[in-house]
Amino acid sequence: MSKSLIFHIDVNSAYLSWEAVYRLQQGDPLDLRTVPSVVGGDPLTRHGIVLAKSIPAKEYNIKTGETLYSALAKCPDLIIAKPNYLLFRQCSEALSLILRDYSPLIQQFSVDEYFLDFTAMDLLFGDPLATAYKIKDRIKNELGFTVNIGISTNKLLAKMASELQKPDQVHTLFPEEIAEKMWPLPVGELFMVGRATTRQLLSRNIKTIGELAHTDPRLLKAIMKSHGLLIWNYAHGLENSPVRPGGRVAVKGMGNSTTTSFDVKNRREAHLVLLSLVETVSARLRHDQYFARLLSISFRTHEFLSYSHQRQLSHATDCTNELWEIACRLFDELWKGQPLRHLGVRASELCQNDFLQFSFFTKDYERDRKVDQAVDIIRQRFGSQAIMRSSYLHSGLKSMTGGVIAEEEYPAMTSLL
Repeated sequence: MSKSLIFHIDVNSAYLSWEAVYRLQQGDPLDLRTVPSVVGGDPLTRHGIVLAKSIPAKEYNIKTGETLYSALAKCPDLIIAKPNYLLFRQCSEALSLILRDYSPLIQQFSVDEYFLDFTAMDLLFGDPLATAYKIKDRIKNELGFTVNIGISTNKLLAKMASELQKPDQVHTLFPEEIAEKMWPLPVGELFMVGRATTRQLLSRNIKTIGELAHTDPRLLKAIMKSHGLLIWNYAHGLENSPVRPGGRVAVKGMGNSTTTSFDVKNRREAHLVLLSLVETVSARLRHDQYFARLLSISFRTHEFLSYSHQRQLSHATDCTNELWEIACRLFDELWKGQPLRHLGVRASELCQNDFLQFSFFTKDYERDRKVDQAVDIIRQRFGSQAIMRSSYLHSGLKSMTGGVIAEEEYPAMTSLL
């Protein structure tokens, strides 16, 4: 039986790389990857957060997740690019098409990460390491962006390998290399060791992955329950789940939110903001062939007080108008007239849209769904602003706003591995 060989392919600074390549293809002489730049928020209002940053931006200590206001304070000449969600998906799909040339077993882990099962494929392609370099270089030459590829005997170690040194690198992390390559790393770099877990471990003087590996697992279980045993196993490189093909990622939910540049003080403005968010959420549902069975809305007042409200739907749907009407009802039930600066919409309890079951007691949205499909085609071909609702004319609001792919919730790797 062939020894398992798993590749983990991870796009370097995905959102920023994809935006940079797109601009170069459109004739822009500036490569965003060579200057301090970020993707995130609104370049005009300069509100929002950093979703991705260039390597030169890192030199200013700009971090993913911080506000654009904070990033600009560190680097006043920072270039800000608005997220282009359709572009990100197109780049991800183009990447997957190349990977499928090298194995029938491809599993998407996030919008910019894939696992590839190369077990026994060396009979067709030859040496795995040489093949990984060919894949990396082909992606760079054909698509214009770079990736890291990690190689190992399971998905966990392949993913850890791809993180070792960036960008545009291929790394191995086989079980016999764990002590040399993985154990010296800070414990916070181990997959599934987040900030809270890192603090717990550091408080007990467990600073490296190696020290975690040599900690009594009974102690870790007493401190962190089953999660303690999980990360102890990960520190030893223990993980044995297969690469699961099937195309779509099992997504838990899709959400959009936006911080407005002004206080939203009336119901009509709030409903328009909700519509602009639902437009993007519903388009993503249709693109990924999902229906939602639960919808929630949230808002934050100008005093930074947060509120949320949700409703189980009588039937699953991906229809923009239907989801918007529900979002407006939820908002009206919750809002007490406070000035608002942030609104969000979230669709969850997703199911595949293999069939649609109507209810005799609800409005028939079939005509609206056909309109949605036509609008999606136009926007995919000519851009998200190619067609918009007349209610946005002279409103000062964008017809599609908010929403980052990072807000989509993917299952933890433990359920995917």
